[in-house]
Amino acid sequence: MSRPRTSVVVPTYRGAHRLPALLDGLAAQSDDDLEVVIAVDGDVDGSAAVVEARTDLPVRAVVLPRNQGRSAALNAGFAAARGELLVRCDDDLELSPGYVAAHVAAHASARVGVIGPCRNVYDDTAYARVFGTDADQRLLQAQLSAGPETAWRFWGGNVSVTREDQERVGEYDHRTFDRYGWEDADWGYRLWRTGCPVVVDPRAWAVHHGAAISAATRAGRAFDSGWSQALFERKHDLDLDQRGAAPHSPWQRLVSRYADGLDAAEVRRRGERADDHLARWPRYLARKRVALLVEAAARSGYLSATRSATERTPTP
Repeated sequence: MSRPRTSVVVPTYRGAHRLPALLDGLAAQSDDDLEVVIAVDGDVDGSAAVVEARTDLPVRAVVLPRNQGRSAALNAGFAAARGELLVRCDDDLELSPGYVAAHVAAHASARVGVIGPCRNVYDDTAYARVFGTDADQRLLQAQLSAGPETAWRFWGGNVSVTREDQERVGEYDHRTFDRYGWEDADWGYRLWRTGCPVVVDPRAWAVHHGAAISAATRAGRAFDSGWSQALFERKHDLDLDQRGAAPHSPWQRLVSRYADGLDAAEVRRRGERADDHLARWPRYLARKRVALLVEAAARSGYLSATRSATERTPTP
């Protein structure tokens, strides 16, 4: 069997209802010198059967015997891939027909790691109106304007790299990062540290259907992401955002006070209460309320992980 030029690796868990739309998009690609590897992170919903039923594109499933997390699924998928260009594509993306061709073109003339920007789409909800859409637009603009020293932070669900660089960097770190966030940035940082430029290429864009859909979900992810950022900084001896530093501005002090006593369960409860009231609050007040919860959750997660790591470190 000849090797395809491109392997598209898709990690999935409970994705049977998402995979058909993604596979339709991959079957419609203008560049068909590809294979698709679906890494099923424990088949609890018939995801493998969805993959096996497709005869309109070269796709196969790699099934982990149990749910082990996205990093483990990615590692299994990349190990099974045969292409010289490896595209990581999450299972909740909507792809244009030129998606694969754009990733191929981005690697044509230079050694790079490529990030394709994603545009989140929302149903018309109070959360989307007061916070989600605006916050994601700001994040997208930050991604598009990221310089060579910081673009690695946006490594995520729509990226590509050559096989040589994949093997040079090695596996995703599924041991350190057992919560949401930063396992991708960790891999992107390690790639950048090898001397490979990491760039954001708007040609490789995709539509993302898996964004946080409520204040509770957004704040819960922020807590876990703050926790994971602390682990990342400890692993690489970095201090990226001074998230654990004493607050200076009035807003930072408010965030710090609000973060006191927060844990994952309390973040969820406060997020659910906020969701119950967003439609009734004035728009500005609702936006600030969600922003306060999200930023406080991230700070609390970061400090909680820092304290936990300190408590586990033996005294000399």
